[in-house]
Amino acid sequence: MVMATTMDTPGRAPLLRYAMQALAALLFMVMASTLASAQEDEPNVAVVRGGKVEPINIAISPFLAGAGAEDVAATVAGVVANDLARSGYFNPLSPESFIERISDFEQQPNFMSWRQVQARGLVTGQVYMDGGKLRVAFKLFDVNTGNLLAGQSFSASPKLARRLAHRMADQIYKALTGFDGYFDTRIVYVDESGPKSQRVKKLAIMDQDGFNPRTLPVGGDLLLTPRFSPTANEVTFLSFGSGVPRVFIYNIDTNQREIVGDFPNMSFAPRYSPDGNRVIMSLQSDDGAYSNLFEMNLQTRQLRQLTKVAAINTAPSYSPDGANIAFESDRGGSQQIYVMPAGGGEAQRISFGKGRYSTPVWSPDGQWIAFTKNAGGKFAIGVMRPNGQGERILTEGYHNEGPTWSPNSRVIMFFRESGGGEGGGPQLYSVDVTGYNEQKVPTPEFASDPAWSPRLN
Repeated sequence: MVMATTMDTPGRAPLLRYAMQALAALLFMVMASTLASAQEDEPNVAVVRGGKVEPINIAISPFLAGAGAEDVAATVAGVVANDLARSGYFNPLSPESFIERISDFEQQPNFMSWRQVQARGLVTGQVYMDGGKLRVAFKLFDVNTGNLLAGQSFSASPKLARRLAHRMADQIYKALTGFDGYFDTRIVYVDESGPKSQRVKKLAIMDQDGFNPRTLPVGGDLLLTPRFSPTANEVTFLSFGSGVPRVFIYNIDTNQREIVGDFPNMSFAPRYSPDGNRVIMSLQSDDGAYSNLFEMNLQTRQLRQLTKVAAINTAPSYSPDGANIAFESDRGGSQQIYVMPAGGGEAQRISFGKGRYSTPVWSPDGQWIAFTKNAGGKFAIGVMRPNGQGERILTEGYHNEGPTWSPNSRVIMFFRESGGGEGGGPQLYSVDVTGYNEQKVPTPEFASDPAWSPRLN
């Protein structure tokens, strides 16, 4: 359990304004890319081919350490710096460039010395042990004005040092950008090992920065499409353990596994409803030719059919308010994205660009639907509005697939299959929703089909 105490933060505006100006410049760049590329590629579709934003220089002073907490203090400061750097919006300065050495957490820094190293923000911190608890505190200053922008203290078991650092980075990120942080989160994914002809797939979980990876003891010969519950302590997934695909739920805290339903035909592509009380999935028809969407109430185990079309309907995703569902279907002759009321009813097609669209996923803020697009021999990850407007391609590659959203709707993670013949395999990547800051996410083995957790408690 993590305990947090917020310090008084009297002034915020100046540095926050600088940060928002940088973000606004980035969005303007994306809009310009939209105007240019819509004519290059296809009407009404923007292709964002990366871009540049000038990250904010931030100094993270070495954290002061109590006796026996020196290594932990260095770890906490390093995690904070890494989180902020990976976001793409911040440039943590090298400690070797620092003029002032902070020796007293309560003393006001000499801001002139921090201006000399071109820092806009300054983070100071302290770490010490107190009765078996690890206590961590930080302060964030605007170097130009000397104002305290944010400050908080945390306490938890020493085993949770990295989580405390992620919580700290979340607070700094929000103070400087206005967006909620996403660092204190986890990723569940499919761990893949061995050559392609004998690939072993297991469920695995890790922190969002790739640390603390571990496989989940769920059994099964082939495990696919893991998805978090809204509380982040359960995962629903597809297992081929019995030779026929079945949907299961696994509790991360208790290591208990249960089958969602024993259906006569294949069940696949499960996902939780926003309230966590239902699971939506695709069930195959008796003749195996089609699949339709079904919703199961997890309390009553009652099953309700949502689509009744002689087509392949799959990959459903609820809107954050639970009112609608996005899914893929070939009912119109090719694989496209549709939106329909969550209770069933008429579905409206929203994808109209060239190629095939799949794996729609609603953003947590409800503003976007991410998707995979296959056109012209390329696999792309893109976003569009729930009404199909504003389509943007964020990244293209040999085989990109499986987008998942960070809980603040700012970052998309996906997997990219490499070439390389028998020795190649999938890797995880992340990209900002603007198409900026694409980077690889480290995993011990090959990895595919990621799903981002909500913020941890």
